[in-house]
Amino acid sequence: MFKVTELELSEIADPFQILKGKRYEFIMNLEIEEDDELFDEQGVQLRVIYVVDGENYSIARYEFLNAVTKKYIDIEMEDDELMYIDQLCKQQILLED
Repeated sequence: MFKVTELELSEIADPFQILKGKRYEFIMNLEIEEDDELFDEQGVQLRVIYVVDGENYSIARYEFLNAVTKKYIDIEMEDDELMYIDQLCKQQILLED
């Protein structure tokens, strides 16, 4: 499990209306223990595309990135991590409104 130490939130324009509702991008800096397979000495970021459609909130996409090079890290989140990130995103959006 990782810990979010910092995050940036921005709304994304959707000129083609591919997804209903509003889209948001989160960039999160993560704290990861050294023995975790996700650990990288340069740091790890999580990029999340989050969709809000009425009362529905959901993660549309996410990716782990090397914090310096921004290269994609091919690892998936576990269920408890997905729930943690989903709740964090939802809380941040509700605070913004």
